[in-house]
Parts: sequence; structure tokens; C-alpha cells
Amino acid sequence: MLLVGPSLDILGGQAVQAKRLFEGLRESDRVDVGFLAVNPRLPGPLGLLQRVKFARTVVTSFAYVISLLRAARSYHVIHAFSASYFSYLLAPLPAMAIGRLFGRATVLNYRSGEARDHLTRWRTTAVPTMRRFATRIVVPSRYLVDVFGESGLEACSISNFVPIDELPYRRRSELAPVFLSNRNLEPLYNVGCTIRAFAAVQTEYPHASLTIVGDGALRRELEGLAGSLALRNVQFIGRVAPSEMGRLYDAADIYLNSPDIDNMPGSIIEAFACGIPVVTTNAGGIPYVVTHGRTGLMVERDDARGMADAALRLLREPALALDIADMARAECEARYVWPAVRRQWEQLYTDLAGSLRT
Repeated sequence: MLLVGPSLDILGGQAVQAKRLFEGLRESDRVDVGFLAVNPRLPGPLGLLQRVKFARTVVTSFAYVISLLRAARSYHVIHAFSASYFSYLLAPLPAMAIGRLFGRATVLNYRSGEARDHLTRWRTTAVPTMRRFATRIVVPSRYLVDVFGESGLEACSISNFVPIDELPYRRRSELAPVFLSNRNLEPLYNVGCTIRAFAAVQTEYPHASLTIVGDGALRRELEGLAGSLALRNVQFIGRVAPSEMGRLYDAADIYLNSPDIDNMPGSIIEAFACGIPVVTTNAGGIPYVVTHGRTGLMVERDDARGMADAALRLLREPALALDIADMARAECEARYVWPAVRRQWEQLYTDLAGSLRT
């Protein structure tokens, strides 16, 4: 099986999940896995061109397609990670088309919370090409199964997972007002809502702190928002390697997540694994992951006041916070770890490879 996805040079959850899946499958005795990056690093002059905005897309895409043509014939199954819009056209679509050209089975592993908008706006391109080139469509949540069904596309769900043994876990019998956000600083993740919620919390807990992990187009604007609200103890620390996130989760006591559009945030299940209670908006697939009052507290999208009230409730009711964190940890252990999803992936690849021989 050839896994086609972004390397960690690209910031985001897809790259993290691709790396975790590849590393897990390397230990499998049923699947021989290879990896091909959609964003290959190129040597010499070509590497220099990758630093130029528009030339980067052309050069990288050309190198990627050439690599696909060389690699595809050596595998039974091509598994392509997918986001939305032009990213779908540039990365998974060529992988699926080339795979089918060589008679290979293809898996479209679609992971974007923008799926409904993508499939609706690109109905004449995305839907027909998925139907034509994807042998199977796999998504991380029941939410996206439902979204794909609305467009007449059948999908199955295999969850994201976390390396639970590598993440620091502690039961927090009492919470300090120490908050963490771990999302890219892009419009759909609405980190501004988290900052406004924190501002309301800090009026009652003046020494409260907020660490914001991630980078993106809105970083300067969000730093300006924190400054205009005269917030104290807010740190923007930029991109952090996945291997370094454990210490940041361990230092925090409440995880804040306020997207307007989302699917199945890996950061939420990482917080589950670490014993951190979660306050989140109810965007997209999040209600399929978080049960309000049981494994987290949910509010409406862009409801900063509601987020603040939920966070304050956790600080004032430590028994509730501990119950929520305990149930979330148990949920993670049952559903979002490698042993829980390994057999599903192995069986999928085995079935697809077997169908090629019959």
C-alpha cells in the first residue's frame, strides 16, 4: 500500500495523522507500506524555485506527479489523503487517477471540515471525479459519512487516533486557569473567539494564562486583538513539532477550541488523552466526537461569552471537570488509539488488494 499525503513540512492535522498512520502500519505483518509526500523537497535550483510563491506550486506538482508515475505500479493500493478545493485537485486526484491508470485500488481519505461546501460548489468536478477514481472513500467521522451521503457518495468512517502512551496524562482534581489553544491561525478556526472568551475569564481570574500554538495568515491580526483587549499572560508560540506538544498539554488545565468549520480535530482527542477538560464550539463534526456535559462542554459557534461561561464553570466545579476529563480519557482509550483502528485499516487494504486478484 502506498500512502500519499503531506509531510510534516506542511503545518496541520493531516500531516500528523499521515505520519502516525505510516508509522503504525510499518509494524503490521499484513501490510507493506510506502510513503510518498505530496510536497517533496527538491534539490539544487529546483529547491530554490520552491521558495518562489507561484513557481513553487508548478515545480512541486510536476515533481509529485513524476514520483507518482514511478511509484504507483509497485503497489496494490494507493491511499491518498485529501483536503478540499484546489488541494483536492493538486494532491489526491492525481494519485487516484494514476492509480486507476495502472489498475490499482484507490482510497480517498478525505479529512476536511469544508466537505459540504466543497462538494456543493464543485459538484460538477469533485463529485464525478470521486465517483470515477476512488475505489473507496474513507473519512474520520460519521459526520463526513453523512455529508458525503448528501451528495450521493458512499463513505465509511475510520477514526483519527493518538499515540496515547506518548502523551502525558494526569488527573486534575483541581484546575488552575491555565488555558491552551492548538489550531492553525486561519479564518475557519476562529481563534479570535478563544481570545475574546479568555478576555472574559481574565476579568475574574486576573492571573489566568493562555498559550496559543500554531501559525497562519491571521497571526498578526490575532496578536493585535490580544493587545487591544489589554490581555496579560497570552503567548503566541507559533508552530510546534508534534513531539513537543506533550509538555504544552501537560502544562495546561483547560483546552479551548472555537472553530466555525471543522471535522474531527486531533487536538481534541489529544486533550482527551492528556486528561484536560475541553471547551469547544459545536462546529461540523465536533458533536460526533464530544458529548456535551459528558466528555466536554460545547457552545454555539462564535459564542465567546458562552465559551467563557463554560470555562468558568469548570474552574468553579472541579468535580464536574474531573468527571468530564475521566470520561473523555476513557473514550479516547476505547476509540482513538492505534489498536482500535489498526484492524479496520488492515482489513480495508486486504479487501481491496484481494478484489484486484478476483
